[in-house]
Amino acid sequence: MIRSLSVVAVAGVTAVALTGCGSAEPAPAQSNGIGGTVTVFAAASLTETFTELGKRFEAAHPGVRVVYSFAASSALAEQIVQGAPADVFASAAPKNMRQLVDKGEVSAEPATFVRNRLEIAVPKGNPAGITGLADFGKTEPKIALCAEQVPCGAAAKTVFQVAGVDPRPDTREADVKAVLTKVKLGEVDAALVYRTDVKAGGAQVQGITFPEADKAVNDYPVAPLAHAPNAAAAAAFVEFVRSGQARAVFAEAGFDLP
Repeated sequence: MIRSLSVVAVAGVTAVALTGCGSAEPAPAQSNGIGGTVTVFAAASLTETFTELGKRFEAAHPGVRVVYSFAASSALAEQIVQGAPADVFASAAPKNMRQLVDKGEVSAEPATFVRNRLEIAVPKGNPAGITGLADFGKTEPKIALCAEQVPCGAAAKTVFQVAGVDPRPDTREADVKAVLTKVKLGEVDAALVYRTDVKAGGAQVQGITFPEADKAVNDYPVAPLAHAPNAAAAAAFVEFVRSGQARAVFAEAGFDLP
């Protein structure tokens, strides 16, 4: 039973306008034949790693700027279908990428670049004494989960079914970062987030592993988009996400590598 519902607005698409200043204005620098802005729509759980990769990509390609929109994969996929201008989509689940493939919105076969699994997140010190998934079926602790239509919520539904637990969340959030924020602020006693988010939460958050997490491992696919305003930069960014340098960043953050 859900005792209350909290909705977090999905971030809108970032629009970047480039205007000329006359014939004296120099053209943007290009590197390896690419330049301008590359707009990346990425799952919220990729916020830290993709932000770091964006800095490295810009350093390797002077004159290129990476702009992100981080949100739930389901929301981002819907925005792309509705015509939002984006160059690359990185999803936290194959289902949302398949939605775009089926509608002809990607220009190359999506590639799985990382995998992720759930972990119980509790505030520092675990004041409620949470020990496992069974606590999510009790009335006493305050619990936060992702909305079921987003990848972290769908994965949570699977692990609860495997564990035979009927969860009693106090709030369902629009993406995994919103859930993590509830834990960091001490507004809930426990939540289900990805293990990479527990690590990103730093000293404010503790993680508790549970065996059922192995039954709901999420593959993360990435692909350039068919209507990309900057197709060349999109292809280069996808290639970079799959590079050895990027894999090292993902491994450090706690992702599994395919």
